[in-house]
Amino acid sequence: MADVFGVLIRIEETQGSAPREVGTSMWVDARGIQGTIGGGKLEFQVIEQAHKLLADAAQTEATQKYALGPLLEQCCGGSVVVKLMKKPMSERMAFMVDDRPLAPLYMFGAGHVGKAVMKALHKLPFRVTWVDERPHEFPSFLPKNALSISDKAALDVVAEAAPSSLFLIFTHSHQLDYDITVAVLGRRDARYCGLIGSKTKRARFENRMLRERVITEDDLPRLTCPIGVEGIAGKEPEIIAAAVAAQLLQHV
Repeated sequence: MADVFGVLIRIEETQGSAPREVGTSMWVDARGIQGTIGGGKLEFQVIEQAHKLLADAAQTEATQKYALGPLLEQCCGGSVVVKLMKKPMSERMAFMVDDRPLAPLYMFGAGHVGKAVMKALHKLPFRVTWVDERPHEFPSFLPKNALSISDKAALDVVAEAAPSSLFLIFTHSHQLDYDITVAVLGRRDARYCGLIGSKTKRARFENRMLRERVITEDDLPRLTCPIGVEGIAGKEPEIIAAAVAAQLLQHV
């Protein structure tokens, strides 16, 4: 039985402005494509070249430099070097493995907002530890980049979290929100500490933390509350999730 092949396409070099970075890959075979190296006329021509490579029994790879200018109807102004490699279909699964570095993110609360945020994050570069003492609140399916925890105290999870982690806090209890926030700020190494709530909730938490002397004035700027990028209206969980996902990406 003859071997069946696909083509692995990888960006080897970039100069100036380019739609994707070095190392970005995509896969092309007779059934379709997976991934993207940036779209547009560049990708169209590379896919066409991949099909020619598949049809050539003698050739196994090719390298091509593309100027991202008028000839490609793209105005990036830079250039990319693309390598195409004919591979057995068995290597397609290896291509599908996501080997991007994942930022450690700890989420506390599996309510409506937590579920919406998890949906927004499932293809983004985060390794999510999702904590809620109510196991029935977790969905039956979790993305491969997520782990749910219901049998460990939230403060213990904070204490054991990796250095420079990101934290999102939206539990069912304001008191628990407060305790987790104090613990995260107390670490003084969190890359991001996001607390759901209004400016009023933030002010109350800050006043209480200062009154109880569990943090100092210098710690306050490290708290993000309300969460989410500014300028997005709407309090629906899905809208909050989109704003939060965008904000988290600013801290990766």
